[in-house]
Amino acid sequence: MSTSLIILIIILLILVFMYNSLISKKNQVENIFGSVDAVLKKRYDLIPNIVVAVSKYMTHEKSLLQEITKLRAEANKPDISDAQKIHLDAKVSSALGSIMIAVENYPDLKANENVIHLQHTLNEVEEQISAARRAYNQAVTDYNNTIEMIPTNFMASYMKYTRKDVFEIVENERKNINVKEFFN
Repeated sequence: MSTSLIILIIILLILVFMYNSLISKKNQVENIFGSVDAVLKKRYDLIPNIVVAVSKYMTHEKSLLQEITKLRAEANKPDISDAQKIHLDAKVSSALGSIMIAVENYPDLKANENVIHLQHTLNEVEEQISAARRAYNQAVTDYNNTIEMIPTNFMASYMKYTRKDVFEIVENERKNINVKEFFN
């Protein structure tokens, strides 16, 4: 075997390895996003139950309940992109957090067995979403690293692979908690 043929075979093997690595990373991101999507669907299916359970009590928070219903409808549209889902997830998380805080202002509502069960279920779903986000963010980081690092970045550019967004927390969740409010 000639040296040039051996070099050509090695180059082809490297290209095949890089191609397979890129495809594997892309498929892993899509698979894990599918898991995130399934857990988000679980949350969106839970939202109407929460809205119905608390709407009888929360007359002052009617606009918040309407906002959550609107966000849920947007999130369930069939033609929504992954980036839009990530953005809507942040909005829904914030709105659901506001409802759960508002529940504290209604003693009858806090004691309602159905609401307690829904809060527990929502907490479980939120924990599942958090775990799924972490897995997704790790897969996206691996994917983004692969498409940006030499030598796979050349093939990724040829294949038109672009960076993917990670799930990030909502800006108001980054603020420091005012502990004094809990003691008033």
